[in-house]
Amino acid sequence: MPDTRPEAVPTTPMPADAGSVPSRPRVVIIGAGFGGLQAAQALDGAPVDVTVIDRENHHLFQPLLYQVATASLSPADIAWPIRGILRRQRNATVLMADVHAIDTRARVVHAGDIAIPYDQLILATGATHSYFGHDDWADAAPGLKRIEDATTIRRRLLLAFERAEMAGDEALRQRLLTFVVVGAGPTGVEMAGAIVEIARKILAPDFRRIDPRAARVVLVEAGPGILASFPQDLADYARTSLTAMGVEVLTGARVTACDADGVSVDLAEGQTTPPDSALVDGRIEAGTVVWGAGVVASPAARWIGAPHDRAGRIQVSPDLSVPGHPEIFAIGDTASVTSTDGKPVPGIAPAAKQMGAHVAALIRDRAAGKTASRPFTYHHEGDLATIGRRSAVVKRGRMKLTGYIGWLFWGFAHVYFLIGLRYRIAVAFKWAWDYMTLQRGARLITGTDHDGPVGQTATREPLVPHAAPQPQRAEGS
Repeated sequence: MPDTRPEAVPTTPMPADAGSVPSRPRVVIIGAGFGGLQAAQALDGAPVDVTVIDRENHHLFQPLLYQVATASLSPADIAWPIRGILRRQRNATVLMADVHAIDTRARVVHAGDIAIPYDQLILATGATHSYFGHDDWADAAPGLKRIEDATTIRRRLLLAFERAEMAGDEALRQRLLTFVVVGAGPTGVEMAGAIVEIARKILAPDFRRIDPRAARVVLVEAGPGILASFPQDLADYARTSLTAMGVEVLTGARVTACDADGVSVDLAEGQTTPPDSALVDGRIEAGTVVWGAGVVASPAARWIGAPHDRAGRIQVSPDLSVPGHPEIFAIGDTASVTSTDGKPVPGIAPAAKQMGAHVAALIRDRAAGKTASRPFTYHHEGDLATIGRRSAVVKRGRMKLTGYIGWLFWGFAHVYFLIGLRYRIAVAFKWAWDYMTLQRGARLITGTDHDGPVGQTATREPLVPHAAPQPQRAEGS
């Protein structure tokens, strides 16, 4: 039986009727995140030919990306080759390419030097960091969306301790051991808690001239509270837990400037700080800043000239199709979606997967000759955020969990959604080993960036051990 999968064609002009007409509908999916991959897999066995395009060769489990950034997991634990995932799906082709334009009239996707024709198009291009008009802050405050982001943050975190060990000036040492996390959503809360743990429990026995337990972690949030999407009692619990761990939580604090030496913050009227706050005269001197305050959609809306919201997300019809283009769908972080109850659908992995499955079902119906459409209905599966090594907050339906029980539920839920039994076993074993031994095997400083060599912070004073207190295990840990 001849292979009827779509072939990439040159971008040079071609007659409209050139070549043979494919015998089956061509479905092109741009993006192999949660939504795009779900759509592709849901079309397995359908009478269509699927082409998946992504600029990376791997699918990334983003909810655990912060654990790569804090040296708990390696990138290979949470990323899988797209070709490997779809290798048994005979109607799927994978292309590693960077899309730069879409011709909606000719129904062609332009990626690099090739053009990929489509009959149905799914835009699942995701989102990136939003610096609210201050893109120049990106170098000083990397966000957390890609593996490269996580390894950059890991490098900076670990380098901060190494440089502090070499520093002779006390003010410089204090700055290097101050870490700022901007944004108190689930990513920011998880990141802040993980940095505290790596400083006070993992690295504490490893240094001689500094005491890593003296590190300061500051969580900065412009809104009035943390975890805004969670019920107030769970958000309050999370804040209390973070404070008990040693995180300084600053709410009502808007970042006004960000550079390599820290951040400037403007407090809302009525907001106060504790006497020993890291915020002094509107400034937090810090060696490492991590950004988790907002996202902006990919340029997909611009590619097709579609209406979009302030974050660049395409404003889709109830069935997730693009207005005026019933052959184009937008899902996940690419789309601005309102559920049937009138509430906006959150930009989380379960929502993207549900959208991918919905669109795949519509495409199957169309391939079968069914023209009727139906609106997308979102089923919220809950909110989860881990606070530390033995604490988390969970809201699922009427069920609310906190503390150790919440942490166990969070762990089982994340392991369950990993792709492949081997990865589930590997990550579960890694977590169990780290929990029992307080060791992290992914503490590698790799790559190169503008941070420069560690020796830049050295001084002419003799490198002799400081009389740092010996690390002690906290009660109950």
